Amino acid sequence: MGLFSRTGAKSNGAGSTDGHHAARQPYSMSTRPTFGQWLRLTWLDILTMAVLGAVGLGVYMAKPAPTRSFAVTDPFSGEVVHPEFAYPLRHEIVPIWAAALLAALVPIAVILLMQIRIRSFWDVNNAVVGLLYSLITAAVFQVFIKWLIGGLRPHFLDACKPDLSRLNTLGNVSSYKGANGLNGVGFAGMYYTREICTGDDKEINDSLESMPSGHTTAAFAGFVFLSLYLNAKLKVWSNYHPHMWKLVAIWAPVLGACLIGGSLTIDEFHNWYDVFAGAVIGTVMALSAYRMVYASIWDWRINHIPLNRSAAFSFGHQQGDWDMEGMGAVATRRSGWGDGGFGHEKRQEHGVLGTGSGTNGAGRTGIHFPSRKPVASGSGTAPGDNMV
Repeated sequence: MGLFSRTGAKSNGAGSTDGHHAARQPYSMSTRPTFGQWLRLTWLDILTMAVLGAVGLGVYMAKPAPTRSFAVTDPFSGEVVHPEFAYPLRHEIVPIWAAALLAALVPIAVILLMQIRIRSFWDVNNAVVGLLYSLITAAVFQVFIKWLIGGLRPHFLDACKPDLSRLNTLGNVSSYKGANGLNGVGFAGMYYTREICTGDDKEINDSLESMPSGHTTAAFAGFVFLSLYLNAKLKVWSNYHPHMWKLVAIWAPVLGACLIGGSLTIDEFHNWYDVFAGAVIGTVMALSAYRMVYASIWDWRINHIPLNRSAAFSFGHQQGDWDMEGMGAVATRRSGWGDGGFGHEKRQEHGVLGTGSGTNGAGRTGIHFPSRKPVASGSGTAPGDNMV
């Protein structure tokens, strides 16, 4: 599966030169397509991403949809009612642009680095496209929640700079209800809306849209996807005992996402529940996006196989060429992984192709996975005979 090899000018990866017919036939995942062939398969995704990006940007730039009410000071004691929203407005430790770039560029760099061993165009394609699925859908999901639900940031009162006397120019505080009829309402008339704010309008809008955390959403959408990719390619949760550095490798991206999200509680840009909500959204989008482009998330036997757009994976029935072309797309050579080659005869020689007439010991027909060598040897009833 050469990353740098490409089908000839007359070949479309499906044995046909007709572009319309090629889109209907399974393309070969052992060769790199021309740009035109790739574009015919991917243009709808590109268009969808562009539309979602435009929608997300529009919602991100819009003012908060509903009015939020908040209390400032207790009319009886004069104390701040909600000190958890009175933290100072500071600079972010990790700016949103940096979080987004890290969540996109670090996984892409790792995916490309893995091609030193994998060398598969379609593995790169599926991984990067799946990563973009995760990042873009997570971003749009969270901006809609921010816009319509949101909430107060920990530094809201500092950004708002409330001044109750501001309403005196518009009428008596106790009778003036503002544009939304929500000023000076509630018990003891202690709740107000943004009409009493004197701070910068942009900062006030931002401080009203706290939940969920966009930084955390992007970080988990990108880094959880990367963790799933590394687990599949390194076969960490697999059928052999890997070295510890692989465990560190798959959890390092998740640690990075946690650090980015956690930093937002230090610089008082988000409440802990904003960070938690962003982590949930990002993780769910990463899981769903990975499953769209690879044969499985958790099944170690097939979770490294990039899916073909034009042919369904057989999942345990007699395997065809379209199923097996991705069997070698792993970055490890331990325990026989990645040693099967990509030719039909070579796959049969190494037991990768099944006949569909039996099972592999896991209730799955047609797929034979790398065997383990005994860790000890012996004869007769020696323990080595029973070790696999």
